[in-house]
Amino acid sequence: MDKIKNLTERQIGVLKAIVEEYIATAEPVGSETLDKKFNLGVSPATIRNEMIRLTDMGLLKQPHTSAGRSPTPDALKYFVDHLMKTKDMSVADEVAVKEKIWDYRQEVDKLLREATKTLAEKTKALALTATKDGDLYYAGAGNILAMPEFYDYELTHGLLASLDEFDFWWKLIEGGVDPLEILLGEDDMTSKGFLSQCGVVFHKFSTPHMSGAIGVVGPFRLNYPYIVPVVRYMGGLIDEFASNW
Repeated sequence: MDKIKNLTERQIGVLKAIVEEYIATAEPVGSETLDKKFNLGVSPATIRNEMIRLTDMGLLKQPHTSAGRSPTPDALKYFVDHLMKTKDMSVADEVAVKEKIWDYRQEVDKLLREATKTLAEKTKALALTATKDGDLYYAGAGNILAMPEFYDYELTHGLLASLDEFDFWWKLIEGGVDPLEILLGEDDMTSKGFLSQCGVVFHKFSTPHMSGAIGVVGPFRLNYPYIVPVVRYMGGLIDEFASNW
């Protein structure tokens, strides 16, 4: 995507606004909305022209039934890599999460089960934990049904059916090189067609006795600025507790 390197400041501003609005609403975004809600400092006509250019670059797409545009996976990747400012968890939130799993810190199975459940509650997404031993925990399957993208039966069926396939998820997680990984329509995700429309955020943990990862799955417009710090914190907690096993 060499074109992305040549984005102007104005195009970056328009793209950032569209991604943020799309994350919030799951609806294609029109130039009028951008003009009213974001102080971009240019006319609606200029915004429209920039949206056309961003579409030509493959960063926006226009659904047939809408005058607005929505970001492509490439746009989301650019946002996550270059534009996103994460919203750190409050101390109160960190304490609440730690308290939820504190009582289970000496029991591996119960800790991972409770951590997965807590992560699903905090992120309102589908939470997953996989360990190298071959265990796969998940919670929050009902959360995805509240997201408009998952009104699509085939997409939802594909995602839920994959929860029986440990090997698929472990291969996806194991391939990551950083402690925290964000996957958006990656090549190794598209072997499952449905995942090309999904976002995955996970944090690896490693102890002398066990290694694995905990994270969330949802539409590729996941609220990354909020979700990334929560996943990172939960992965860190498991590392902290597991160091005493």
